[in-house]
Amino acid sequence: MSQVKKYTGVMDWLTTVDHKKIGILYLIAGTFFFLLGGLEAMLIRVQLMYPGMTLLAGDMYNQVLTMHGTTMIFLAAMPLLFGFMNFIVPLQIGARDVAFPFVNALGFWLFLAGGIILNISWFAGGAPDAGWTAYVPLASEYSGSGIDFYVLGLQVSGIGTLVGGINFLVTIINMRAPGMTFMRMPLFTWSSFVSSGLILLAFPALTVGLTLLMFDRVFGSVFFDVSAGGSVILWQHIFWIFGHPEVYILILPAFGIISEAISTFSRKRLFGYTAMVFATLLIGFLGFMVWAHHMFTVGLGPVANAIFAVLTMAIAVPTGIKIFNWLFTMWGGQIKFTTANLFAVGFIPSFVMGGVTGVMLSVPPADYQYHDSYFVVAHFHYVIVGGVAFGLFVGAYYWWPKIFGKMLNEKLGKWNFWTFFIGFHLTFFPQHFLGLMGMPRRYFTYMPNQSLEFGNWLSTIGAIGMAVGTIIFVVNIIVSAKGPKAPADPWDARTLEWSIPSPPPEYNFKQTPLVRGIDTLWLEKMAGNKGVTPAEPVSDIHMPSPSISPLIMSIGLFIAGLTLAMQALPFFADNRTLLYIITGIGIGITLITMLFRSLYDDHGYHIHAEELEDGDKGVKG
Repeated sequence: MSQVKKYTGVMDWLTTVDHKKIGILYLIAGTFFFLLGGLEAMLIRVQLMYPGMTLLAGDMYNQVLTMHGTTMIFLAAMPLLFGFMNFIVPLQIGARDVAFPFVNALGFWLFLAGGIILNISWFAGGAPDAGWTAYVPLASEYSGSGIDFYVLGLQVSGIGTLVGGINFLVTIINMRAPGMTFMRMPLFTWSSFVSSGLILLAFPALTVGLTLLMFDRVFGSVFFDVSAGGSVILWQHIFWIFGHPEVYILILPAFGIISEAISTFSRKRLFGYTAMVFATLLIGFLGFMVWAHHMFTVGLGPVANAIFAVLTMAIAVPTGIKIFNWLFTMWGGQIKFTTANLFAVGFIPSFVMGGVTGVMLSVPPADYQYHDSYFVVAHFHYVIVGGVAFGLFVGAYYWWPKIFGKMLNEKLGKWNFWTFFIGFHLTFFPQHFLGLMGMPRRYFTYMPNQSLEFGNWLSTIGAIGMAVGTIIFVVNIIVSAKGPKAPADPWDARTLEWSIPSPPPEYNFKQTPLVRGIDTLWLEKMAGNKGVTPAEPVSDIHMPSPSISPLIMSIGLFIAGLTLAMQALPFFADNRTLLYIITGIGIGITLITMLFRSLYDDHGYHIHAEELEDGDKGVKG
């Protein structure tokens, strides 16, 4: 038998279908976009530090604002969470990879291609300038060419997210280790499962909306043209049917990360595990029933407004269950305040503040006053930064030893926490009052002597604190690269991923584990076992082969999307035929690669049992 071809260096990363390496790729790309979105946020805050500033004036402010929101939601928070989901979920359920490794790689490269298309707009006539929600008719008739990059970039990236969500659903349903029933799954796996279900149901709505907007802008249709019988409210319904579940697509995995950390660092089983599972499911269910609370001011009428108000208030109940269960988990526990746990504990009051203002916004008469003011900006960021970003920091400090085999520096970590935590509250807490005093969002300046100066100044100082905290985190990453090697289980943790070496071998588990209950690893420790009881004897392990096809397919869609996005540029004004030819070539590259892959797909390779201790050499299966 001939040895399977193994790539090294950059080629290894370009062809990998290993869920762990793809998770790391998501983390790297997501961190890059997070820093980019953070830079855009700092420009916004410097512009608003004093009245009459001209750093970003008019349309440039609109572009930076739009790109900040779009980048943070679609290109930073989502891929960073996908990074942890990719790396950790298969380990937590005792699997050797995801259900469709090839599709997993395709999902990453499509996400990256879409993000690049979106950011090329800076150099091709200007970035999108209609806000991250791209409301029509501003986005359909009165915006520059940047919106075309927004539409096509999110289309390509969204396909990657959609196939990734489907992959996680199939993985969790079909690839759990023996004994890993649904009610024994860790909370991070549960929250990833529900989040993936939301992706499956919500992202098609965004795809439909973006397709209609693309047809309006590129091909001259009139879906959103009121003068021709179209509807601008239609876009809002389509966008928010996706947009509100998107909040829970982001926050639920963060909830799962918090649950893992608080349980581990309290040295207690998570309080009310069953209630937490059903609260997660209920949040996912209700998440699809509250979208119109974003539209209280469009004139849907008192009946519709009242229904969506009640449903919005109802979603606070399962969320409240989670808050109290985290508190009860800590109650009486042997709490250890590592950096990960500091971020987890700091998450609770920060997210509760976002929840409280969310209930305030759920009251339609009050929402008429809050709407489009800085009160909404404060609420949204208390949920997304106080919730998702804090959860991401918890995941980074908690799972860094497992992912990279190195311990992050705890002293730098605590500096990271306190500068970011204090900076966060200094940034967004004053914005509640700025909104109540009448400051509208999305304005690039404000008049002096309106009692808005101090709040904006304080908000900008806080943003600098958040930036310092983020820089400390980056320094910590660099410092830790030369730090001590991490043990397999540095936290005395409870779940399966901590039962294998750090970082894990290619095949994850030498033997598929047998799951005996919730917190499997903890139960085995209490029984005096050195490791998790295996469910099978040592034998050959089948692994999927690396492939360049996902990258080539993504390049094809990148060419098609980028070319179509450039249709509004002067060069293509009289060259539409050339544009469509290049677009067709891009789609052709994708289809041909897909066909080639289906016809000439090899079936992976085996790692022989005697080689499991020595590395991941394989021979053709």
